[in-house]
Amino acid sequence: MRLLIVNPNTSAGVTRRIADAAAAVARPGDRFTTRPAAFGPELIVTAEDGAEAARGVIETIRRAGETPDGIILASFGDTGAEEVRKAWPDIPVIGIAEAAFAAARRIGGPFSIVTFAPEVAPPLREKAIQHGAGDALLRVAALEDPLQGDPADVAETLFAPLAALCATCARDGARSIVLGGGPLAGLASRIAPECPVPVIDGTQEAIAQLRARVAGTPADPTTRRYPA
Repeated sequence: MRLLIVNPNTSAGVTRRIADAAAAVARPGDRFTTRPAAFGPELIVTAEDGAEAARGVIETIRRAGETPDGIILASFGDTGAEEVRKAWPDIPVIGIAEAAFAAARRIGGPFSIVTFAPEVAPPLREKAIQHGAGDALLRVAALEDPLQGDPADVAETLFAPLAALCATCARDGARSIVLGGGPLAGLASRIAPECPVPVIDGTQEAIAQLRARVAGTPADPTTRRYPA
């Protein structure tokens, strides 16, 4: 399966994290190409950031060359999804928020979103509502301090408090946890042993769901990676 994975942020470090998360679930014969937006913000926070990033995403896809089997938009704003689907209507497109919330719905019951900074929490809640998962959302749990430094460092420097926050959400009744934000790509597998409920990685979910779509089979996270 040939996938083009576009990080709508321009952070090289976050793009590497996304590429590593994708590689961790690759199968023999898969070819995943991961690229940042051609231009735009290093981290998308505001609507203005998102609009500029969407233009950068379109330019990245235009420069890609060959036609992939699918396109993944690896930000939790699903940034550029509408524009990409309009420009390339014959290519399956999925955003990592869309994929993650679909997984949470299939697992069933209430879920929480865990993220790394308070400024990104409100857009995550809005995205859950947009994707029809708002009624099941218990809370968006964010670390208290605003983001400082390179977003690519978040997963390493804040691993312990993020893992603790996931465990707290599980104790409060969440049946699954969505890790919110491209900088957290690849972190779910590390947190999972410390959390009693499934921890969902949007990038890896998007790959699984595109794989199922290309193969013409239903995606089922409850049997694929998430134990009952």
